[in-house]
Amino acid sequence: MEERTLLALMVFSSVIVLAETIAQKHAIEIYSVHVDCKVTSRFAHTIITSKIVNRANESREATFEVELPKTAFITNFSMSIDGKVYLGIIKEKASAQKEYDTAVAHGQSAGLVKITGRKLEQFHVSVSIAATSKVTFELAYEELLKRQLGKYELLIKVRPKQIVKHFQIDVHIFEPQGIRFLETDSTFMTNELAEALTKVQNETKAHILFKPTVDQQKINPELDETLLNGDFVVRYDVKRDATAGDIQIVNGYFVHYFAPHEMPVFPKNVIFVIDRSGSMAGRKIEQTRDALLKILQDLRPEDHFSFITFNSKVVEWKGSLLQATAENVASAAGFVQTLAASGGTDINRALLTAMSVLDKAERLPERSVSMIILLTDGQPTSGEINVETIQGNIQKAVNGKYALFCLGFGFDVSYKFLEKMALSNGGIARRIYENADAALQLQGFYQEVATPILMKIEMQYPENAVEGLTKNNFKLFFEGSEIIISGKLSNELDLLPVEIKAQSHASDLTLKEEANVKEKEQVFQNQSYIFGNFIERLWAYLTIQQLLEKSISAHEEDQKTLEAQALELSLQYSFVTPLTSMVVTKPAGQQQTELANKPTEADNEKPSSLPGGDGYRMRSGSPSGRWRSEPQSGSKKKLLSAVVRRRDKTKAQPLVNEYPQLLLQLPKQNEMICLNADGQAQSSVHLLSDPEQGLAVTGKLGDRINHFVQFDITYVNPPARIRISTHETVLSHNNQSTQLPWTESATSTVQGLRVSVEKERGVTASLSDTVTVKVSFVKFTEDFLGLYFLNTDRFSDKVTGVLGQFYSKAQLKNNPSINQRADERLLSVSGSEHKVTRQYKKDYRLESASDPVSCWSIDVTP
Repeated sequence: MEERTLLALMVFSSVIVLAETIAQKHAIEIYSVHVDCKVTSRFAHTIITSKIVNRANESREATFEVELPKTAFITNFSMSIDGKVYLGIIKEKASAQKEYDTAVAHGQSAGLVKITGRKLEQFHVSVSIAATSKVTFELAYEELLKRQLGKYELLIKVRPKQIVKHFQIDVHIFEPQGIRFLETDSTFMTNELAEALTKVQNETKAHILFKPTVDQQKINPELDETLLNGDFVVRYDVKRDATAGDIQIVNGYFVHYFAPHEMPVFPKNVIFVIDRSGSMAGRKIEQTRDALLKILQDLRPEDHFSFITFNSKVVEWKGSLLQATAENVASAAGFVQTLAASGGTDINRALLTAMSVLDKAERLPERSVSMIILLTDGQPTSGEINVETIQGNIQKAVNGKYALFCLGFGFDVSYKFLEKMALSNGGIARRIYENADAALQLQGFYQEVATPILMKIEMQYPENAVEGLTKNNFKLFFEGSEIIISGKLSNELDLLPVEIKAQSHASDLTLKEEANVKEKEQVFQNQSYIFGNFIERLWAYLTIQQLLEKSISAHEEDQKTLEAQALELSLQYSFVTPLTSMVVTKPAGQQQTELANKPTEADNEKPSSLPGGDGYRMRSGSPSGRWRSEPQSGSKKKLLSAVVRRRDKTKAQPLVNEYPQLLLQLPKQNEMICLNADGQAQSSVHLLSDPEQGLAVTGKLGDRINHFVQFDITYVNPPARIRISTHETVLSHNNQSTQLPWTESATSTVQGLRVSVEKERGVTASLSDTVTVKVSFVKFTEDFLGLYFLNTDRFSDKVTGVLGQFYSKAQLKNNPSINQRADERLLSVSGSEHKVTRQYKKDYRLESASDPVSCWSIDVTP
């Protein structure tokens, strides 16, 4: 009897523990998220509201985390706790810092806005709330959407990290010119989530609503984890009839949009100045070669071009510019393929050489655009190394004749140096992120500047009637972009005239337009979802941006004047800009003061590759474990085992420099798994087989590298084998073999089985109605191969193997341990449960655009 009572108490106790575990998991519940975005004539005003409740019986920390576009200015933030509202106050940066420093002296800490990627930055704030209490966070930001390659893009980052009872995105668009096309895109959309998306559109208005139910948000019905993790994007463009553009007026402020189209393109005279110093070795120079080869194909026959490459020495491909004939382009492609990296970085002499080539050029088209595109990944280390001297030398040599575009590859460059040099010489700077898609980034930038259709553009308005005019003179205009000018009407006007003067390829242009002020103002009457002073705020936003941009290339005294003007406007219109900060005050007894600053791209030098700012962490040294086979009998099948590693406490290096050996996405779950094994394979390792697919894959680890150097892919129908090694690919069928080396791209097909080799990049094996197998060729310290699969929903329930078991029998679960960390989960595989941890690894997949990849890491022993 006592034993039964004790057993009952134990069961009852377990139930209580389980109930407490569930309560712990849902202690801080986000029960409502609403993203409300109003876009009026390209100017976007977004409010994100998050409501949170503490369901625990003790105080807990609630966190509000939002990723917003880099081009946006935060305008407001508030927290409402138990009926009391705590507002963020925008102050001059030095004043805010002084207030914050005082708080720091009392042991408090800062919560800063941080750059989190090429397009986003993160606002993060935490507050402690009492048991059963609620808190409402609200963040507002504004941005002027920029037209690129013929479209505007509104990006909303969606990442609630839990199922949200009331989740909703509203995007209202009003474009008086008329909406030409409208589309939505998402990185996380499924068929079920697509049912939660509605779009209503007429001539000038559109409403996009995304309102998924709780069930639609779930990865699957049994898992309380969300699918909502990624980008929600709205793209559109407007109709254009008037050749002189469109003028809009509200409350005494006007904005003029000018984007001519279907005009002849100027011939280009372009010199590519390419860094081939030692730091470009490996992946960077490969991606540069790939991009340049595709850019060469995009040159127009009337264009002229040349290459200058540099390290410690400067090498001219040819002594002059050549016309982009098929013969010259083919010759250039051969030159590009020989590019190799070594030595120092003499940026000064390379650019001066490019200027000299343009200065001496003969027989160029009379009406043409000359430009220089510099690509470098580092700071000057050879020749002239003083950046200010280099900037002065280049500006003197350019003398307003050419446009200089500076591309900084990675984070070792001084972005401020490149930005000032570009802006001082009629161009722009752009960072190229060192990811798998770097070649596409380079091509994308070239496409933006590949089609100049106007030059020397002047927008003239009556001086006595307009004040506070934004920039109205432009060196170049490219097809697919847009010129925006804004200002204040200084007196009562019936008509606002504008005159545009520009040079096109065919002739000099003069365009005239008159805007009826009263008629224009009536357009924006009775629009319930339009924030009424949007043109005034657009004018302030654009003016601040241009003042800050102008200050970059200005002399010191002028710089102070420009920044003072930008600061005054930032404070007047409550914008968090690089000159202001938002001070967030919290309830008494907490870390009471936090500071939100606006980071710039120049602040993005050598950023952390890992969340939380830990760019480097101690990691294990050489692994000591090995692949090994173990006897399997009955229920004692050992599919997974932890591997004990030696710790090398003297060596720190970034975790993201590590590649996983195997990478897969769990079926029907938005989660990546990184599988690793220590040691060397003495024989072929059975990775995957699926009898219904008629497919099997084995792999072999290298003798000197703890990564795969060979994969064998076997098909039943047609009976064929593909052996992929770091040396070549061999397709065997009916006792015949076809060799496909890595040195060139090639395709071979056998009875519907298509094997495609992309030169020194990867192999794709595809067969109708069968899983697609992809193998990446990774040039690292030692060359190795990476394996992954597409169309994995085609795997049957019978798929097995070290890798295959994860496609049929794996499921991520929350750890029932009370002490579970956010970076821990349980992975159930074939009836056994194993703890996995969230890690960040390099991504070897060819089409990946993210570096690093976030994955649940586990060690595998077959």
